[in-house]
Amino acid sequence: MSNVVTLATKPTLLGDLVLLRPVSVADVDSAAEMVTDPETVRLTGSHAAFNRDRLEWWYATRGERDDRLDLAVVERATGRYVGEVVLTQLDRDNRSCSFRIALIGAHAVGRGMGTEATRLVLAYAFETIGLHRVDLEVFAFNPRARHVYEKVGFVYEGTKRHALRWDEAWIDAGIMAILADDWAAHRGWPGLDEPRRSEKPVAG
Repeated sequence: MSNVVTLATKPTLLGDLVLLRPVSVADVDSAAEMVTDPETVRLTGSHAAFNRDRLEWWYATRGERDDRLDLAVVERATGRYVGEVVLTQLDRDNRSCSFRIALIGAHAVGRGMGTEATRLVLAYAFETIGLHRVDLEVFAFNPRARHVYEKVGFVYEGTKRHALRWDEAWIDAGIMAILADDWAAHRGWPGLDEPRRSEKPVAG
């Protein structure tokens, strides 16, 4: 493991249900569906207006960044793009970053794909990159996501009150994090006597 914390390498990670690979311009049509899906927009608290040119530029330039990692979530059974996972806001000095995941609609929800994708990218973050802390924020109106995060070992740390203004209401955001020591103890399977290894890197 290198002492230099960087997200310059864009890996492909293989699970039983999903494959994670670097995003590309070829994903723009699917990504456009994701960022304009009303439920996805609500759960991510996005106020940004859709702009296709901006989206194409965004996906074309993610491979150039060494401070973030954007991976497409692909359903292995169908080859279908079902969302993305992102490590962002890299703090090299403190060996930490933030995590987010977004899936497209009902097809990808409740089938274990998000849980597996989260375990895969956390395995990469801790076991390959050498991060010490990965954190996230989850809005109060998204208990399903919070359950998934707890299932893989994220620990609730506190609440950002009124972090989001949505439909004329103020929404709290929960702060959650997982540390390298947590990961070493359970590898995304808290409560099991014998940790499982989730990451299966593939050359690419």
